[in-house]
Amino acid sequence: MPLTLKTAEEKMNINPTVSRFIIPVGVSLNMDGTAVFQAIATLFLAQVYGIQLDTPSIIIIIVTTILASIGTPSAPGAGVIVLGSVLATIGIPITAIALIIGVDRLLGMFRTSINVMGDLVTCNVFNRFYKKTSTAKRLETDYKDMAGLEN
Repeated sequence: MPLTLKTAEEKMNINPTVSRFIIPVGVSLNMDGTAVFQAIATLFLAQVYGIQLDTPSIIIIIVTTILASIGTPSAPGAGVIVLGSVLATIGIPITAIALIIGVDRLLGMFRTSINVMGDLVTCNVFNRFYKKTSTAKRLETDYKDMAGLEN
């Protein structure tokens, strides 16, 4: 998180008011990479075990992975542990996680980069709204000052 804050403020010129609110919220709630990983891993393991997934099962996977990713701690390897709950909803044995653990560290790097990129994009979007709002307030205040109106 400190490196993301530094990047947002120094390299992307994001207002610190925006970055210091959005990034901590994003670190705990914006887990897009984890959700994508859990969904793909569940589909992969379903194929390995020969489980046919119909449309309702796929919708359950999508909803479960989104909800599980929000509650996943941002620690290395936590996504695999939460994956067990997603697998259990579809009926895949939890021992199937053993097939994923070998590549989890590499996948964790990709998940983290997707999560950080999502946080920075969100900061950029909110920063644009913040600039427009700040400019509008400044113009309104300047107009009132020039017209001699009370604030």
